[in-house]
This record gives sequence, structure tokens and C-alpha cells, in this order.
Amino acid sequence: MSRTSFDLITIDTPRTDFLGEFYASVLGLQESEREDGDRWIVFSDASGVRRLGFQRGAHKSGCVHLDFSCEVEDFDVERSRILSLGATETREPRVESYGRIANFADPDGNLFDLCAYNK
Repeated sequence: MSRTSFDLITIDTPRTDFLGEFYASVLGLQESEREDGDRWIVFSDASGVRRLGFQRGAHKSGCVHLDFSCEVEDFDVERSRILSLGATETREPRVESYGRIANFADPDGNLFDLCAYNK
């Protein structure tokens, strides 16, 4: 029996180039595929694994939520870097039982978190 597996997160947005570049900068990804100008763009990691796709289409803020992680000791630097790229915080960063978390919205209003998990 076959099993469904994870391939790619796709975000629909009217600004595929802009939002794609934003997330590529946040995650250190490179553009690996492009179709029809800016209709479909895929970004991959350094080993060539496809990670994020951006498809030109209807957009409703808040319908995507991604969780990213970093090392506890890198949390403050990563948080600042993400803010400098154009994200906005949706609430104050905080400490939870599992580690630290910051909640953001990307430039199109999609929500995402930065988590630093205790080991």
C-alpha cells in the first residue's frame, strides 16, 4: 500500500517573486524551478531538496502557518534577521516549556513562528 508523503509546501500569492525571495532569504534557499515567468517558483535547499513553492493565485492572509526552528543560542539573532527582512511580530516573543518562540506575519500577512527547542 502506498503512503502519502510530504513533498512541498505551496503558498498561493499574487507576489510570487517577492514572497519567494523573502522566504528564500529567511531559510537560505535557492530558486530551483520556474514556470511561466512568475506563475510557479520552487526554492530548494543546498542539497537540492525542494522545500517551498510559490504559485500565483488568490490569496487570503492567515491561511498558511509555517513553523521554523533554530538553535536556542541563535534565537535572538535569527529573530532580528527575520524582522529585518520585512516580517512583523504578531505578539511578544516568549519562553515556553519546550523553548523560545516568536510569532510573525510575512509581508503578505501569512503567519509563521520561529521556535528554538530545548534539547
